Amino acid sequence: MSGPAAGAAGRRARRLVTAFAIVLLIVLPVLPGIIGSGGTAMLRIPVESLVVVLVLAIVPWAWLRRALAAAFGLFVTLALVLAGIDRGYEAALGIHFVPLDWPQLADAHGVVSDAIGPPLANLLVAVVVLVVLACIGGLAWAALRVARLVRRSADGRAVLAGAVAVWVAAAVVAPPLRMTDPVAAAASVGSVGTAVARTVSALQEQAAVARDIADDAYADVPADDLLGALHGKDVLIVFVESYGRVALEGDGIADGVRAVLADGEAALAAGGYATRSAWLTSPTYGGRSWLAHSTLQSGVWVDAQTAYEQVVTSDRLTLTRAFAEAGWRTVADVPSNTRTWEEGTSFYGYDTQLDAGDVGYRGPRFGYARIPDQYTLKHFADTQLAGDHDPVMAEIDLVSSHTPWAPLPQLVPWDEIGDGSVYDAQPAQSRTASAVWQNPRTVQRYYGMSVQYSLGALVSFLQNVDDPDLVVLVLGDHQPAAIVSGEVPTASPLAADASSGASGRVGPASHDVPATVIARDPAVFAAIADWGWQDGLLPGDAAPVWRMDEVRDRFFAAFDAAR
Repeated sequence: MSGPAAGAAGRRARRLVTAFAIVLLIVLPVLPGIIGSGGTAMLRIPVESLVVVLVLAIVPWAWLRRALAAAFGLFVTLALVLAGIDRGYEAALGIHFVPLDWPQLADAHGVVSDAIGPPLANLLVAVVVLVVLACIGGLAWAALRVARLVRRSADGRAVLAGAVAVWVAAAVVAPPLRMTDPVAAAASVGSVGTAVARTVSALQEQAAVARDIADDAYADVPADDLLGALHGKDVLIVFVESYGRVALEGDGIADGVRAVLADGEAALAAGGYATRSAWLTSPTYGGRSWLAHSTLQSGVWVDAQTAYEQVVTSDRLTLTRAFAEAGWRTVADVPSNTRTWEEGTSFYGYDTQLDAGDVGYRGPRFGYARIPDQYTLKHFADTQLAGDHDPVMAEIDLVSSHTPWAPLPQLVPWDEIGDGSVYDAQPAQSRTASAVWQNPRTVQRYYGMSVQYSLGALVSFLQNVDDPDLVVLVLGDHQPAAIVSGEVPTASPLAADASSGASGRVGPASHDVPATVIARDPAVFAAIADWGWQDGLLPGDAAPVWRMDEVRDRFFAAFDAAR
């Protein structure tokens, strides 16, 4: 092709490229608002693009134009990333993302790796990075190209002036007309501005957390006095991962879990155990279990990573440290940990920490839950409770009910657990996480089955441990993610303030989890009689609902030697 035809083809190609640049400048800057609201409207005029094109059209220096275009691309892409992460936090955890919580994204990557495998998770990260770089470069290129057209063409300047006039008019008329979907948009600015506002709010909340940490009525009370009524007893705090209210009330979930609880209650009663149950309101939802653990142990409401870091670097008295000071041997059994947990020593004060490498497990891995809960409990019983021993206080984290809830282990006879090789064939007998997560109903069913397994493992432990002085507080850490709990579950009557801010709960999602005290000694239940907890493993609608940060102080008050 040559001559006039080639020239015409070249002009058409240039027009198409310019049209593509304009589309990028219109579409990408409005996406943060669409992601944040869950809307689909695309007919918007983004002020960010108008401003950058105007500035680039009048700046005379090429190097400055390139720098401004790159800054524009970086700003809009940052807004996109913040909106996407915030949407993910809202869906999974029921909270808004605060930029101070960037380190938690590494934990999110770990969960994804356990769900789909490290190679695919790393590939996903690589794809995201490439998309981010493409957005930055594409927006900078598009802004420079359109600005060059405006400088060189009267028609281009006329179109830009018209777009500015339309944007201004739309911005003026939208408020009085109460337009919910105005043509004028500043979504990128809004997304970044919201992130900045949440960061400021989080910094302000740090002062309130500091006051709560310092305000401790039990800081100077001798530990022997606080826990005197429990002398000689082995005390276990057992967290069941994602064991939330939906496990007892959710359609397609509750029937199986309630059946396990009913059978377990009968089995425990036959073994001389009594049980009392209630509800606790967790500070977290869908994940971030460590916030719940620190809240229960410290008596401080820890609903954000910044609050957690404040608490664990303080000298706030924890349940574990109080038991240690009163003469108990303290143990943390956290089979999901694969590296040294510094806060376990520096803040909680555990004498012994057991993680994935300390328990002699030789069986297969079950997704995130590397070690089946029944093995964790059997190893703990054999190494910490067997024979004559000093009184033990321990926190045990059961994680077989951790997302992605597949593949699932099955209970085996207690005396056949051994080194865990008995589980070798089980992963292949369960559906994989990738297969389960193709259908939300299947996810919900597998969640329910995982809770059944964890509770069944606990009952198996209690049936096989001959310890008349055993006292167990078993509770959930938080509700499972929204794919199981629902986007807008029933609100807890004692849920913490749902206003926006650092913790930023998105809606009235329930944060309630079941909690149960299990013991053989009637004196234990006499000490907590004024708690009003209901008989059995299953708390009903009339059972008390406490915030989780109330437990520490109520525990100290109940078992005070001078009571």
